[in-house]
Amino acid sequence: MSTSSLPTLPAAPHPASASGGTDVAARLRDALLGASFTADGLLELLGAPAYAALARSETVPALRATRGDTPLEVLVRLFLLQQPVSHARVADVLPVDACLESGWLVRAGGDEVAATVDVRPYGGPGGEDWFIVSDLGCAVGGAGGIGSRDEGVVLGVGGASTTLAGITVRTPVGSALDIGTGSGIQALHAAQHATRVTATDLNPRALHITALTLALSGVPAADLREGSLFEPLRQGETYDLIVSNPPFVISPGARLTYRDGGMGGDDLCRSVVQGAGELLNEGGFAQFLANWQHVAGEEWQDRLRSWVPRGCDAWIVQREVQDVTQYAELWLRDAGDHRGDPAAYQALYDAWLDEFEARKVRAVGFGWITLRRTGSAEPSITVEEWPHPVEQPLGDTVRAHFERLDYLRAHDDAALLEAHFKLVPEIVQEQVGLPGAEDPEHVVLRQHRGMRRATKVDTVGAGFAGVCDGSLSAGRILDAIAQLMGEDPVVLRDRTPAQIRVLVEQGFLEPA
Repeated sequence: MSTSSLPTLPAAPHPASASGGTDVAARLRDALLGASFTADGLLELLGAPAYAALARSETVPALRATRGDTPLEVLVRLFLLQQPVSHARVADVLPVDACLESGWLVRAGGDEVAATVDVRPYGGPGGEDWFIVSDLGCAVGGAGGIGSRDEGVVLGVGGASTTLAGITVRTPVGSALDIGTGSGIQALHAAQHATRVTATDLNPRALHITALTLALSGVPAADLREGSLFEPLRQGETYDLIVSNPPFVISPGARLTYRDGGMGGDDLCRSVVQGAGELLNEGGFAQFLANWQHVAGEEWQDRLRSWVPRGCDAWIVQREVQDVTQYAELWLRDAGDHRGDPAAYQALYDAWLDEFEARKVRAVGFGWITLRRTGSAEPSITVEEWPHPVEQPLGDTVRAHFERLDYLRAHDDAALLEAHFKLVPEIVQEQVGLPGAEDPEHVVLRQHRGMRRATKVDTVGAGFAGVCDGSLSAGRILDAIAQLMGEDPVVLRDRTPAQIRVLVEQGFLEPA
């Protein structure tokens, strides 16, 4: 990998910057905040359409919205739109000479200066004003044909980055590990609830940019280590949280470091998942985004179950499936290959399809994988498909899923009947049937938060869930339902616990 054609990065931040020192990154942060160069400030200045266009790497609306001369407009043109700005105007807003000396800015001819990196405001989950640093033109992955330039580029925040940040469990932990840190967004989030953060990346430029991201966001520095995946870790090191948005693209070769894993098929994702098991402390979580192959003659669920390391519960959610032609076209466009020589594009397309044909791959799935280290003798592995809308952030939903697994493991059917349950708030009931029919064909319970699940229940299940307010045990509720329906209470007690388990596991009922 060569990064020689990329701009020189700003000088590494001084360690004192995280504790109120006079490092340039700290002074720059103060200046940015003073000019309202924040996520809220950008939205107010640009308006929603221009702000959304920036996320698609479309800059014309933002250029039109920043034709004035306010400090915020100067900063947007300088750091987001990569436009040269006069030295005198920048000096009114930033410590310009210090930024030039440390490499945040360079002279652009005449009396103008230009940014060497993209600096993008990013709102933290608690309202924090953070900044994500990335290479110029790489703030959002792929939209501008990033891969067509240099494989050493470091991307900023894209949809995958924010998805992983949103599903990550955010309980306080002693140690967190970010594998393939890139621009540092996962390390930035982890620094809010982890005492110690370690981040690895094969690309030394990514580690440098992560250091800039953390310093400019005003959070403590992380332990940054160069190397592939888990290689930089020391023997015996373990963590309470492991996260990774790895280079998961399944491609014929490792042309683009920021996205292509360099292993055959989905082996890189499998290696990351399997390798995390022995690095987790008891009760610790490992959370990943991944792609996986759908191979002819093989159930994709079985393929993913085989990835789960020993001693770990797992929850795997497939969010999307693309056939091999859609998949190849998506990533060829990501690299900008569709804009070049048509013959070269066709050859690359053929190479992708040849690779898939050789491996008998019919489609590629995308989704989330969460592991939790458990002391249970019988770990639970849930593999499901859920392509429907969800409500982010989902970290608390993920944590609650595994807490419910623990509860169900500890309660046999007899214990469930003795237990008290409550219907989770914001659950609604829908009755489906022909117009005018006396009874519905089936009843659906639907969540309006978290995973926004819907599950079909029978009359007993609907009635049971409807009266669960924590005051009566499950058994007593079933006895009352049996009396109302004229059924044998013993038979009802025998067949209903399975349905109660489903309602608890999927988050419709919670123990009172």
